[in-house]
Amino acid sequence: MCPCSPRAWHDRPVSSTVDTAFRTALYDTVDTALDTGASLLAADPAADAELDRRGREFVASAWQRGWQPADLVRIVRRELEDVHVRVLAALIRAQAPDDKARGPRWAAQLAELPAGVPARTDRFSSATAVLELYRLLLRLPSLDPLQEPRPGPGRRSDSRMLTRIRALLAKAEATGYPEEAEALTAKAQELMARHSVDEALLDARAPDPDAPAACRIGVEPPYEQAQAMLLDAVASANHCRAVWNEPFCFSTVVGFEADLVAVELLHTSLLVQAQSAMVKAEAAQRAGGRKRTKTFRQSFLAAYAHRVGARLAEVAAATESEAGRDLLPVLATREVAVTAATDRMFPDTVTTRLRGVTDEAGWTEGAEAADRAQVAARPRLP
Repeated sequence: MCPCSPRAWHDRPVSSTVDTAFRTALYDTVDTALDTGASLLAADPAADAELDRRGREFVASAWQRGWQPADLVRIVRRELEDVHVRVLAALIRAQAPDDKARGPRWAAQLAELPAGVPARTDRFSSATAVLELYRLLLRLPSLDPLQEPRPGPGRRSDSRMLTRIRALLAKAEATGYPEEAEALTAKAQELMARHSVDEALLDARAPDPDAPAACRIGVEPPYEQAQAMLLDAVASANHCRAVWNEPFCFSTVVGFEADLVAVELLHTSLLVQAQSAMVKAEAAQRAGGRKRTKTFRQSFLAAYAHRVGARLAEVAAATESEAGRDLLPVLATREVAVTAATDRMFPDTVTTRLRGVTDEAGWTEGAEAADRAQVAARPRLP
């Protein structure tokens, strides 16, 4: 702790206290640097407002370097602890009124920030948590910025379609009957494919100059490789491309906006369904006297992702076939645009080999679960 008493800091300029603490704790790698910086801040309550202001500046700087709210929450949750996530969420909310106008996806991320405020602790512990968070934010690298698409001229509202898709997927996640989940998820994918076809035809008449766009979707431990594989399968079936950034726990999905929404919705639902199916499969394995391991779960999810990709592709292909041969040139043009945009954003991608897929029972169970979760095309919905 600092040998100076709080009274000794009374007349010291607030910015000087914060600057000194930052120089000590944020830019020095000595083991005692954090304790020294936290002691300085704990001894000077008048510095709290300036410390918060600097935090909002760190957040704004992260936006300028291409990060988004959900990205920061993911990396802080992985690298630090819950208290740091809550401090971050409070800073993001405080900075938002001073931020420039963003799109609906950004607004959704703000709405999904962790609720509540950091638990009250002693001043030294609070200062330590704040400095640990600021040190992480300061050292984050730049990411390729993602711009939200602007609706093209004459773009129709799709809120009713998305509401229906969300309702179908919610029912698929909630039901305890595999056949019902299969039918509900298939209907949702068909609606997504039909919506994509409608958007493609609309863009052919009035192209959107801002498309394709991109979004980031969290791919967090455990079993992140299998999750990334599942996201890649969902993206491919919906005319998008997914590029996995393992160190920062997300994949960037590139595609046209209607397809990006479909990927976000379906990937989230399939993760829920896969988790539920995996829990049941493990229970059956244990009942048979076989101990299940991390390898079983990794193999289960890998097989699930592999099989589900083929099923989704079948649904999409059948729906597009119904739309007629006139659609093929439009889809080909969009495919080229998405591929070109992906190559511009990620010119140096590499293929990752899936690890840990060695459990035959896990693979078999995962493939069977995917067959139950996704099916071939259904008759056209009214």
